[in-house]
Parts: sequence; C-alpha cells; structure tokens
Amino acid sequence: MMEIGMLWFDNDPIRSLSTKVQTAAAYYLQKYGQEPNLCFVHPSMLPEEKDCAGAVSIVTNSTVLPNHFWIGVEQLEGLPA
Repeated sequence: MMEIGMLWFDNDPIRSLSTKVQTAAAYYLQKYGQEPNLCFVHPSMLPEEKDCAGAVSIVTNSTVLPNHFWIGVEQLEGLPA
C-alpha cells in the first residue's frame, strides 16, 4: 500500500516504460532522499498486470491517467509511514 507518492508525467512515445519509471525514480530519490519501490500506472501502459523497472515494482491502477506515474515507497501493513 502506498498512501503518499509523487505524480510524474511522461508522454514521450520513444522511451520505454522502464526508462520512464527509472527517470521518475531518480528524480524522486534526488528530491526526497529515499528510493521509491512502487509505481502505479494506467492499465493501458502495461501489457501485463505487474512488472518491474529496476527495484521499482510497476502495478496497474485504473485511477491513474495514461502517461502519468504515481511513484513512491510502499508502506508495509501495520507499520507507521
């Protein structure tokens, strides 16, 4: 579960999904000082339900708009954020 994250937009048709997520993850690390490990994308952006880009798990969520990435740190159940 991820309650807080960063919204990233990238509609470059040439770059791969993995590259886009890794770019967003690098920015997240620079801005917040913590490596993200979870990214939600629109189902149309990922041919399969779950994938990875380096250490970041990519999961589909129909509430995320196409070309948008909701990226952050997954919180484990029962642990404070």
